[in-house]
Amino acid sequence: MTAQVPEKLIYQGKSISMCAEPLGDYFQLAGIKPDFEICHTALWRRYVGSWEILDDRLYLIGLKATLRDGTKASIATLFPDYPDRVFAHWYTGKLRIPQGELLNYVHMGYASTFESDLFLTIEHGVVTQTEVRHNTLVETGDQPESAGSP
Repeated sequence: MTAQVPEKLIYQGKSISMCAEPLGDYFQLAGIKPDFEICHTALWRRYVGSWEILDDRLYLIGLKATLRDGTKASIATLFPDYPDRVFAHWYTGKLRIPQGELLNYVHMGYASTFESDLFLTIEHGVVTQTEVRHNTLVETGDQPESAGSP
C-alpha cells in the first residue's frame, strides 16, 4: 500500500497532520459505505477529513471528497442535520500526530517514522490522555526505535 494522505487536525490552535481515520469507525458502526470516487493510490479511503479538538472534544469540521456522480461531498452529505461541525461521539481510540523531522520513510499506510509522535487517547469523542513518544534511529541499519510506547 502506498503511503497515505493524512487527515487534518486543528489542535491547540495549530493545523497539523493526523495519522488516524476516525470517520472510518463511523462508517463501520453505521454500516454505510459512501460512494466516494477513487482519486489516487495515496488516498484509498477516498476522502480527507478535517478535525478539531476543542475543549477536549473531537469534532469533524470538514470533508473533502467527490461522489462517483461528480458531486462534491461535504459534512452535510453524511450529517445533513449538522452541516458545519459534528461531535465525534462514535470514536474511541488513539490519534497519532507525527511531529518533527521524518526519520524513516515507509511507502505503506502511515508507517513512516518521525522524531516524535503525539498520541491523544479519545473515549467517545473526548480526549482522556495525551502521550508523547520520542523516536530515534538505531545506528545499525538506520531503523527507527521508540524511546517509549503509548
